[in-house]
Amino acid sequence: MDMYFWLPTISTSFIVLSAILVAIGWALIIRGKREAHQSAMVAGAIAALIFFVIYMSRTVFVGNTAWGGDPDMEIFYRIFLIFHIILATVAAVFGISTLVLGFKKNFGKHRRWGKFTSIIWFGSALTGTVVYVLLYLLYPGGHTSPVWEVILGA
Repeated sequence: MDMYFWLPTISTSFIVLSAILVAIGWALIIRGKREAHQSAMVAGAIAALIFFVIYMSRTVFVGNTAWGGDPDMEIFYRIFLIFHIILATVAAVFGISTLVLGFKKNFGKHRRWGKFTSIIWFGSALTGTVVYVLLYLLYPGGHTSPVWEVILGA
C-alpha cells in the first residue's frame, strides 16, 4: 500500500471523525452542556479543516483517482460523485456560517441553522465515505493523475 491509498484513507478518516464529533456536539447541546458542545463542534471543525488540507494537497500534488470499476457503472458513480460534491460544498458553507453564528452568540439562528447543517454534514460524510469505499476498496485500480498534469497536459 502506498500514498495513493493512505492519503485518501487518512483524509476520509478525518471527515468521519468530524461527523462523529458533530453528532457528539449535538447530543451535548440537547443535554444543555454548552461548553462541551462548543468544544466538540470546534474539534469537529478542526477535523474537517485537516481533511480539507489533506484532500486539497493530495488533489494538487498527487491527483485524483479515476473510476476503476466496470465502465457500465461509471455513469452511476459520476452522478453519485456530483451529488456528493454539491452536498459537501453546501455542508462546508453552512458549517462555517453556523460556527460564525455560534461564536457571535446569535444562538437563535445558530440553533435553527445547526440542525439543518448537521444533517447535511452527516450526509456529506456518508457520501464521501461511499466514494472512498468505491474508489479504494471495492474497485481499486483507477489511474491517479496530479491536477497539474491534467491542466498542463504533462
